[in-house]
Amino acid sequence: MNRRLARLRAAQALYQMDLTGSDVESAIESVLEDNEKQSEFFTQLVKGTTELKVKIDETISANLEGWTISRMGHVDRAIIRMAMYEMLEVEDIPVNVTFNEAIELAKAFGGDEAGRFVNGVLSKSIETLNLDRKNK
Repeated sequence: MNRRLARLRAAQALYQMDLTGSDVESAIESVLEDNEKQSEFFTQLVKGTTELKVKIDETISANLEGWTISRMGHVDRAIIRMAMYEMLEVEDIPVNVTFNEAIELAKAFGGDEAGRFVNGVLSKSIETLNLDRKNK
């Protein structure tokens, strides 16, 4: 499982957990295709995002203008949470890569409008947290 697929599956698992309240292990199991093995990166994204959800949500909420986190769509929320976790906690991936991958995922699920929304929230969060887009 490459990193792009791991992000897709992680977003699906986080979406499922957000929507149905299922636990981490059940969500992980349900999003994997037959004979698809979970990667360490995939597991790290799902479990790490879940463990730091409160901290991540505080950061997201502080950077929403005219929105609340509960008003966001489930898919956008899952993608933004996952991207925030990756930008803050995964050392070997530049912020810029995570940022672009999150926007592409949002576009794939929700079109250009979703991509713009995710772009705006993540851009503001990166600025607020003083993250270097090129490095960690």
